[in-house]
Amino acid sequence: MPAAIDLDTANRAIGLGRSKGYELARRDAYPCCVLRLGKKYGVITADLLRLLGIDVTPGGEAA
Repeated sequence: MPAAIDLDTANRAIGLGRSKGYELARRDAYPCCVLRLGKKYGVITADLLRLLGIDVTPGGEAA
């Protein structure tokens, strides 16, 4: 998996609408780490997986 994914994909994964997700990202209130990449937002994949309760070991296998 990539180190970061786009905000729209993360929004779908956690059940947020597009407008609400972008609003939370702008207010630094998104439920996991968001990076501002120029005009776009990226969500740290590891933080999103942790939020979803998916624990991935360093070898890449789900625990």
